[in-house]
Amino acid sequence: MWEPIYLTIKLASIVTLILMVIGTAIAWWLARSQVWWKEVIGATVSLPLVLPPTVLGFYLLLLMGPEGPVGRVVKEVFGHSLPFTFGGLVIGSVIYSLPFVVQPIRNAFEAMGDRPLEVAATLRASPWDSFFSVALPLARPGLLTGAILGFAHTVGEFGVVLMIGGNIPGETKVLSIAIYDYVETLEWQKAHWLAAGMLVFSFLVILSMMLVEKRLRKRLI
Repeated sequence: MWEPIYLTIKLASIVTLILMVIGTAIAWWLARSQVWWKEVIGATVSLPLVLPPTVLGFYLLLLMGPEGPVGRVVKEVFGHSLPFTFGGLVIGSVIYSLPFVVQPIRNAFEAMGDRPLEVAATLRASPWDSFFSVALPLARPGLLTGAILGFAHTVGEFGVVLMIGGNIPGETKVLSIAIYDYVETLEWQKAHWLAAGMLVFSFLVILSMMLVEKRLRKRLI
């Protein structure tokens, strides 16, 4: 029973780290760019919010499969395909959880406005200095919310994981798949323990996010 828990925490930690780097860059561009087609990119990033996970998982499976454009390149370079591997699970989870990280960070950057960056520019701060010394500290509540939502969403995902990862013990069998597996084999007690654990975890995540965000906003005022 502990193996799916370890695998889920490992997956969520790696995915959250990747999401914070990619998500912050995308959110910054969406918040600051003036090009008319940026909302097309924003809508594409947000697609997993409305798409059924199985639909997204199906297309990712085709894309990363042995006959897909990405799968062929990966197989040529690394000698194996991505579906039903931990690496494939990480890529699928990053794409599926991306809007949950990008949206709160973008909102934080937009709420900051232009004034702090203009002041930094008058003090001869370079764009990189302004970003790391002004924008990121002011966007801390959004960054924190994005990190927590990205982690929690990765922990709870099911459809994409099932389509891309399958149910391989020690490789792709995460918590949500383990619960499904226990229910199918009528091991209700094990399913109950894992499901109850995820319920408590989700409640604590939401409560922590609300309390910490409230505290950070008070400090920034």
